[in-house]
Amino acid sequence: MHDVAALAGVSHQTVSRVINGSTNLRPETRDRVLAAIEELGYHRNMAARALVTGRTHSIGVLTPGEPNFGTMSSVQAVERATRESGYFPLVTSALSESESIAAALEFLRDRSIEALVVVAPHDTVLQQLDSLKSDVPIITLQTGGYDGGHAVPISQADGVRAAIDYLRSMGHRRIQHLSGPSSYFEAQLRRVAFDEAVQAHGLADFETLEGDWGADSGYECGSRVDPDATAVFCSNDQMALGLIHALSDAGRRVPQDISVVGFDDIPESAHSLPPLTTIHQDFEGVGQRAVELILAQLKGEEAPERGPFTPWLVVRESVARA
Repeated sequence: MHDVAALAGVSHQTVSRVINGSTNLRPETRDRVLAAIEELGYHRNMAARALVTGRTHSIGVLTPGEPNFGTMSSVQAVERATRESGYFPLVTSALSESESIAAALEFLRDRSIEALVVVAPHDTVLQQLDSLKSDVPIITLQTGGYDGGHAVPISQADGVRAAIDYLRSMGHRRIQHLSGPSSYFEAQLRRVAFDEAVQAHGLADFETLEGDWGADSGYECGSRVDPDATAVFCSNDQMALGLIHALSDAGRRVPQDISVVGFDDIPESAHSLPPLTTIHQDFEGVGQRAVELILAQLKGEEAPERGPFTPWLVVRESVARA
């Protein structure tokens, strides 16, 4: 900073005011300082700044070790919103084992983060989070009904109801469910909502198939689809794409012989054969709201009360009349 000040012919305090966005400077002074910064390739030493101010301006983000479209979309939104707010995102991932999650949380805590965003898709993450000895604000994503502080949820039940109501409007009453892994909160919520819809509308009761979120597991479940089912509601799009592949290999046409609905609206779902009818989730909105809540807590402000995000139906070509 002293080198920049000497080249620009100003004090190092003036350089600091330029870097920190002060408006109480003459334009020509600001221009000289910025030209000197450009010429010298100056960058602030954030570690030194943290020692002086006692603040790191960093927000930790813990993600699962098995990335998927929804998680990565939310995390990217968190990163963007964090940077735009003047903070610095510090992102790390953990496998589903307790030891990996504990190590990742300790890694973030030891970097003196000022807040923490945690993608917590299953109970193992929440258990480690509850045992974390830290008083920083924490926001959780993908946690179902859990709210150990603040959570940013998407109403999974509303999404399931939208899918089943659409299938019913197309005459389907024999609908089978391909669920995600039972240890995941969102799979649990979707399965409960599906079972409630079956009971509420007197639909046929089929065996629930269970995959692992991947397209391969959807393909493997294809051979177990009940021959009496006229439609399958899949708990995510990847499994739906694998299922359509398996049904096609078995000689069952989608949607002429059997209809398929997915969940998430990943980019590939618009380009499957046939294009997949699915439920859209606002993953980016979730990430942005998480940062809004974090910033409100850091500033000691009352965060606005907002309900869960409501997903919506995207109609394409994988559903036909029963």
